[in-house]
Amino acid sequence: MNHRHALILIAVLLWQSAAHAADDPARAASTPGFISELRLGILAHDPLSPERGTADFHGQVLFARPTFAAGIPALAVPRPHLGGALNSSGKTSHLHAGLTWTFDITKTVFVEIGLGGALHSGKTANIAPAGRNALGCPAHFRESLGVGYRIDANWSLIGTLEHLSNAGLCKHNRGLTNIGVSLGYQF
Repeated sequence: MNHRHALILIAVLLWQSAAHAADDPARAASTPGFISELRLGILAHDPLSPERGTADFHGQVLFARPTFAAGIPALAVPRPHLGGALNSSGKTSHLHAGLTWTFDITKTVFVEIGLGGALHSGKTANIAPAGRNALGCPAHFRESLGVGYRIDANWSLIGTLEHLSNAGLCKHNRGLTNIGVSLGYQF
């Protein structure tokens, strides 16, 4: 299975899970305790790069805080996440995993910081074809920053800025910076 097929499969599973949970409150209540939130969204793909002018369909699963963290302030123990972005024009797509810290500003407004790693389908050669980024190596670090608004107890809207980079560990380090919005459903 190549990267593109894996990203499509993840997107379909995320979409179906969110749709079923939204349509059936009893199912949402019985969702396994290890899943905290599902998110689907769209990102402007690296608007300042040779790959600009395209969009990424983004999906992410945020898992519940570990059970050993009961009684520890939520800020001290992040939620693990797994996700991906599928480029609409066949340019660089990626799968990512890591940790997300959520900070409540008010009851409805929050900010998030995510740290982890990513595998991408982009060009790693010294010279990338026209309209593509030379990303150096297939594994990158991923950092994200989000600002969210809780619509109600389950739904939220999150603006996200994500950056993927190899931090100079490979010969080329063009990286990717995507910006967009996601709709989240928290169980």
